[in-house]
Amino acid sequence: MHDIRAIRDDPAAFDAALARRGVASPAAALIALDDARKTAIAAAQDAQTRRNDVSKQIGQAKAQKDEARAQALMAEVAALKGQLPELEQAEGETAAALDAALAALPNRPAADVPEGEDESGNVVVHQRGTIPSFDFTPREHDAIGPALGLDFETGVAIAGARFTLVRGAAARLQRALGQFMLDTLTQAHGYEEVAPPLLVRDEAVFGTGQLPKFAEDLFRTTDGRWLIPTAEVSLTNIVRETILPQGDLPLRFAALTPCFRSEAGAAGRDTRGYIRQHQFDKVEMVSIVAEDASEAEHERMTACAEGILDALALPYRRMLLCAGDMGFTARRTYDLEVWLPGQDTYREISSCSTCGDFQARRMNARYRADGGKATRFVHTLNGSGLAVGRTLVAVLENYQQADGSVAVPAVLQPYLGGLDRLEPKG
Repeated sequence: MHDIRAIRDDPAAFDAALARRGVASPAAALIALDDARKTAIAAAQDAQTRRNDVSKQIGQAKAQKDEARAQALMAEVAALKGQLPELEQAEGETAAALDAALAALPNRPAADVPEGEDESGNVVVHQRGTIPSFDFTPREHDAIGPALGLDFETGVAIAGARFTLVRGAAARLQRALGQFMLDTLTQAHGYEEVAPPLLVRDEAVFGTGQLPKFAEDLFRTTDGRWLIPTAEVSLTNIVRETILPQGDLPLRFAALTPCFRSEAGAAGRDTRGYIRQHQFDKVEMVSIVAEDASEAEHERMTACAEGILDALALPYRRMLLCAGDMGFTARRTYDLEVWLPGQDTYREISSCSTCGDFQARRMNARYRADGGKATRFVHTLNGSGLAVGRTLVAVLENYQQADGSVAVPAVLQPYLGGLDRLEPKG
């Protein structure tokens, strides 16, 4: 959410920032809505003040036995009383219109975010790891996986398209990956493990920016709750409607959860295999920090995600997303893309974003400096550490062997009882 006062202070700068995200000059319309809101507030306040003043005058007129004047004043009070509900309704409607217009606009990109309309404008920051070489033609995960327990057909038969049944060796590997990621973040990087709700209210998904604009990408239950598209929703809303002592910051949370997405905005993409599913597991990181700490926290969070890829010895690159390819709430986003030999390309496996105070304004989440009275909005950050299913895909493709087996990365072997290789079923 944007601050209308900041927009009024420098509308040209606001328009220039949003233009980088393909939004044409919203400042004038927002200021007009704010003017209408202020006018409605003033009209309601003036009517209430006049009513109070006239009510006092009625008593004075009666004390002076001026019945004609008292009757006129009482008539005016009655008229004002009738007007007040309409004026208060106008005040509420103009405020709601402004809030809705502000809520529909994406965050302003940071100054160092590159220009661009889509992923072609993204910039490689660095590339890490060694791309494996094979003495055979590497296969894609959907060719390797079925013999290890990725059962695409049964998943579709049970639940429909974009659902997969994972069993046997593949299920064990997927569980090991999730546990390893969560252990790494909590034990090596100080994140607090959380087991959050998977069903949330409207206010929660509004706070993190999925509502109202992206409702079609979510699943909704019959009682009006939403299945989380990522644990970012639950974790970030831990600080909703709170004022934190600055000494409590930073807060760092991590959770391994199922995630649910309708993928309405990705129709026709990755319909084959395990890359893009309606239900998937992901380890999510969320940081809540003071204003002056968010830039350093963004680098820290991204490095934590990179450390998991380093430990798994998976080659990857860090991308700085351009203004046109960032998510709605982000000021800056780094995507980590892992190398997939079967596809002969890099694919996203983690996205780490700093949102500034954009989400905090929607959640009314603040902090107060120790000993101070004034409050500021916290800054929020979120990132994948990592998408478990996509990491499973990356391990299958990068560690595949000519005989159809898959070597187990060394860091995962303790989670698999020392097993160093997954053998395909005959």
